Amino acid sequence: MKRSYVRTVAVLAAGLLVTAMAACGDDGGPGGDAVSLDDGTTLTLWTRAATESVSKAYAEAYNATHQNKVEVTAYPNEEYPAKLASAAGAKALPDLFAADVVFAAQYASQGLWTDITDRFGGLDVKDKVAPAHVRAGTWDGRNYAVPHTIDMSVLLYNKDLYQQAGLDPEKPPTTLREFADHARAIDKLGGDVNGTYFGGNCGGCVEFTFWPSVWAAGGDVLDAEGRNAKVDSPEMAEVFALYRALYEEGVAAPASKDEAGPTWLGALQGGKVGIAPGPSVWLGLIEEKGVKMGVAPISGLAGGESTFVGGDAIGIGATSDKAAQAWDFLTWTMSEEAQVEVIAKNKGVPTRTDLAANKYSSADERIVAINSLMAKGKTPYAQNFNASFNDPQSPWLQTVRGALFGDATKALADGNTAITRSLQQS
Repeated sequence: MKRSYVRTVAVLAAGLLVTAMAACGDDGGPGGDAVSLDDGTTLTLWTRAATESVSKAYAEAYNATHQNKVEVTAYPNEEYPAKLASAAGAKALPDLFAADVVFAAQYASQGLWTDITDRFGGLDVKDKVAPAHVRAGTWDGRNYAVPHTIDMSVLLYNKDLYQQAGLDPEKPPTTLREFADHARAIDKLGGDVNGTYFGGNCGGCVEFTFWPSVWAAGGDVLDAEGRNAKVDSPEMAEVFALYRALYEEGVAAPASKDEAGPTWLGALQGGKVGIAPGPSVWLGLIEEKGVKMGVAPISGLAGGESTFVGGDAIGIGATSDKAAQAWDFLTWTMSEEAQVEVIAKNKGVPTRTDLAANKYSSADERIVAINSLMAKGKTPYAQNFNASFNDPQSPWLQTVRGALFGDATKALADGNTAITRSLQQS
């Protein structure tokens, strides 16, 4: 979510082309059937660079125990949407492809993935698969994608700085107001220590870390269909006002204003930031630098808990003639074996709610806490999400900049209008 993606008009055209042939590789008609086949077929799987390691870990484990073989190809994040568009236009999509989950509704609506409704509906574990991701990969009541990787937003706090500031490292904040108070207390340590840090010039960073506070407070950012924005809500205004105050007070590191994503992790790894929201996968990366970290849910101003359920969704390429074999792989990735021995073993978040506590995560209560948040979180749903929010030229980034560093009331009002207009473009 911290990366921005290029807009690609070609995706829209390619999507229209593929829609007419969306079921061409599906041997069971619309929705197919629940058949899966392990007969020694070689399957191609495309992924973006951000997910390459997980995709290859899945493939390696699957290949070792199945006759089918999965070959993974990764592309740079910024080039990936255009690569998919080109492949769709040439009717040469891979057998499987993963994508940032916020793209799932767009790709499903354009017919780039095969309809897997009947197949998914036949799974015994269907009700335990990450609900936010399943919703993201649904279009017109039909399923097109399942979770591939999960990443969630949490509060990450420096236990040593907590102790130095006279705060209890075992009692993280339970409200956003308390988060701000803790950040202020740590900032008073002075020197090169800052109370908090955020990505003030990164639309994706702000979505990932601010929106959960809106959700925890009972608000929302979009309507259920993803066609109308709600970024001018009181809940959103309050969240922006709190972070704005922390920046103006000097509690948030000065670099927060221009942080566009690339140095966001590094700021926390330096051990000089007290508490900040960020991706759950950063826990291990920060501790590798010798920084003792605590983890807590992101809350609303007065309480509640939520998280942005990010990561990647995966589906069967609409032009593939190997749907049954591809489904065999997807079914396996959702199995307990794959989720525990591939994902949990490597400190990832399982894509199933019933596996939050497992033999690997149970050794660290912080990991169990992170995993348990998945059932409480949301994944935004909109066909035109990228153009409206993640694109560097999107109206959302302009809204963020205004709300944090300009005329906040005008920025949220104007932004809501512009984002809604973008969401409704066909």
